[in-house]
Amino acid sequence: MLADLLSECFATDLEETWERERTATPVRAFAVQLHATGCSLRETKEILRLLGVERSHQAVWQWVHRLADSGHNPPEAKPKRVAVDETAVKINGEWSWLYAAIDTETKLILDVELFGRHGTDPAAAFLHRLSEKHDLSDTVFLVDGYGYQTALSRLGLSGRLDYVERNLIEKWFHTLEMRVDRFHNSWVGSHGSVRECFIQFVQYYNFQRPHQALDGRTPVEEVTN
Repeated sequence: MLADLLSECFATDLEETWERERTATPVRAFAVQLHATGCSLRETKEILRLLGVERSHQAVWQWVHRLADSGHNPPEAKPKRVAVDETAVKINGEWSWLYAAIDTETKLILDVELFGRHGTDPAAAFLHRLSEKHDLSDTVFLVDGYGYQTALSRLGLSGRLDYVERNLIEKWFHTLEMRVDRFHNSWVGSHGSVRECFIQFVQYYNFQRPHQALDGRTPVEEVTN
């Protein structure tokens, strides 16, 4: 039975270590697959509970995001069009901004970075970091403001205002906010720990989450195949 396959036993005093485990045992792999099909963390936890697998919300979060953390960065890409944007995140009661860039063709998240403020200077710093990871020689950046155009000009990169195709990055931010519960409250912890959470989600999204627009392939599969 499925419940028998998913059953796992462990010593109570080892629970904290076990919850951080990244090995894809059946119960953890099943939780990741549930989440990949669109179930929220709470829904995933409830389905496991109905199958007789009682685990904490934090444990399920660790499985879903840390199992996706294979230690790999996104593969080097040569994107034609990249949508870039930022979204606000409240950390310890203060606002920070998460910058992200996505290849509109392969849906690959190229990079994310957390800054204490937003504007032309952080945008330029993020774009420079992006240029060190990927070949942007033929890339056109799709942006929504002149601050980005100034940042692109500083770096000798090409860009244009686009309010349609660049919606892809806004949709990705929405997916991130829906999947990460703490987005709806003020995060408590260091900026480093928050940034690590975002990186883990990016790895999950790029390497494990099937994308409907890619006929069920992941963005990494789309890039490498």
